[in-house]
Amino acid sequence: MVSHSQSPSNTPLASIDFDLIKNLTATEAKAVDQLIINELSSDVILINQMGHYIVGNGGKRLRPMLLLLAAKALGQVNESHLILAAVIEFIHTATLLHDDVVDESDLRRGKESANAVWGNAASVLVGDYLYSSAFEMMVRTGNMRVMEILSKTTTAIAEGEVLQLLNCNNPETTEAKYLEVIARKTAILFSAATRLSAVIAGASTETEESLAQYGQHLGIAFQLIDDALDYKASQEDLGKNLGDDLAEGKPTLPLIYAIQKGNESEAKIIIDAIKNGNRNAFNEVYAIVQTTQAIAYTEQRADEEAEEAINALNVLPASEYKESLTLLAKFSVQRNY
Repeated sequence: MVSHSQSPSNTPLASIDFDLIKNLTATEAKAVDQLIINELSSDVILINQMGHYIVGNGGKRLRPMLLLLAAKALGQVNESHLILAAVIEFIHTATLLHDDVVDESDLRRGKESANAVWGNAASVLVGDYLYSSAFEMMVRTGNMRVMEILSKTTTAIAEGEVLQLLNCNNPETTEAKYLEVIARKTAILFSAATRLSAVIAGASTETEESLAQYGQHLGIAFQLIDDALDYKASQEDLGKNLGDDLAEGKPTLPLIYAIQKGNESEAKIIIDAIKNGNRNAFNEVYAIVQTTQAIAYTEQRADEEAEEAINALNVLPASEYKESLTLLAKFSVQRNY
């Protein structure tokens, strides 16, 4: 029986003021945005155009915010924290550019994706530029530990992308294989953001590892909800086409669970849709996902990850910044976008 008792998603969404949390790092976030703008200044005009288009195209700036909040929870934000917050956003943006090419997406955050506007080749190359710029920036911290963390992070992201590609159109993908993909592809950058705040602050190994675990669990919860929203949210809220995951043949957790819990004919509909990347079957698949409680199960797994993230914060002293990190874990499993 799928249950949500005593879970992070029980906190009313109205009680989590995302803008209020953002305001705690507003001054630092403004400095990070200026850094991003400065670094996007290239004499190659297409880089300027595409970089500003995607970086300025909405987005919650969640990963830089996590780094800044964790730094404040540890008592300080310095220049290296600001640089690394910008680096994290550059890496994230580069992954979005590459993702949209791989997924053949034409919509990102409710607007045309960069590859839909400028083409696949330009998107790949500007994504490469952002990765290169990120590493150029991180060198300025003069910290080899930072280099080690972020080089391992970008390697893991690339591995996650390849693993996801291997899982595409494969209805035999297990929950464990799916979780391995999102741990590498998505959660690792959350984990790097919060870990780096501790590294720059000179925090203890215990604190560094705990903050890394917070980011890892939060990132998994975040992706689980993303995958649930493809079968739950409105297109306006989601900012991408409903059924994109199905059209791409991605065996996400709602589908994996629905195959397990559906009857033989229901399972066959989903299996065929995954094999063929068939958006035309979306309405049928959507109905099966609902009747098998696959969304409720996915949300329950996200709740469990969010709870693990919150527990990892026990290493921090009480503060409004620690409380905001807790609220962000809850927000990650309640959002509808």
